[in-house]
Amino acid sequence: MKRNPRKVKWTKAYRRLHGKDMTQDSTFEFERKRNRPERYDRNVTENTLKAIKKIDKVRVDREARHHAKRMKGKPAQLQREAAKELEQSIHMVKAPAALQRDPSSLPKIKVKVTQQQNEDNRMEE
Repeated sequence: MKRNPRKVKWTKAYRRLHGKDMTQDSTFEFERKRNRPERYDRNVTENTLKAIKKIDKVRVDREARHHAKRMKGKPAQLQREAAKELEQSIHMVKAPAALQRDPSSLPKIKVKVTQQQNEDNRMEE
């Protein structure tokens, strides 16, 4: 079955189209395929290998910056979604009788947790 690669979520085309991956970066120019033969020189090769390490570091830094920029609003979005879900399903959390009264005037209930060790010792004896 043929599918459009821009609509299939795991493809590079989809990720680039929807802003998930970086599309325009000067470091991508170095990955292009070149079909003409090159004459190798030791100095050029040595400089190229040094440059590859620098370019790789630059690319990693830019990808990290891109990811951080994309995820900048994520905590606020999660907070909004949680508040909306709680607002929609508050009937599952509170009793129906309590909801009929004014929900803001409900008293706060404090529960004191004590150790059950003394009761456990009595039961064993």
